[in-house]
Amino acid sequence: MPRTLKPKTLPNSSEHSSYSEEKATEARFTLIHGRPKLDHLLRSRCRMAFLIISLLAMLVVIRSGISASRGYALVETQNKAQYVEMENERLRIEIAKLKSPQRIKQIAADELGMGVPSKMYFSH
Repeated sequence: MPRTLKPKTLPNSSEHSSYSEEKATEARFTLIHGRPKLDHLLRSRCRMAFLIISLLAMLVVIRSGISASRGYALVETQNKAQYVEMENERLRIEIAKLKSPQRIKQIAADELGMGVPSKMYFSH
């Protein structure tokens, strides 16, 4: 069975001003049909505070997600740079081997049939 409050009677007019000040806050919390009377201004302020806090939390989550994805991209780029540096070093070593005089002399003798001449003539 829902509770209902009986209407309150106002005291005589001399006590009316003190009654209104004291009972104004009490009137906010009086029960109507078994439920407390709600303060709509307070409710709307709480809703706005909740929405603002929710939006700020969403911004923090989105920013951290963006930072994480940028971090992963940075690590991937660093790994690619390290691979390219290793490949560059390997190619430098290969170039040095291909340029070596011993290798060139061996190819000239074995594949091209070239040799060091027995007699050399120099002219001025």
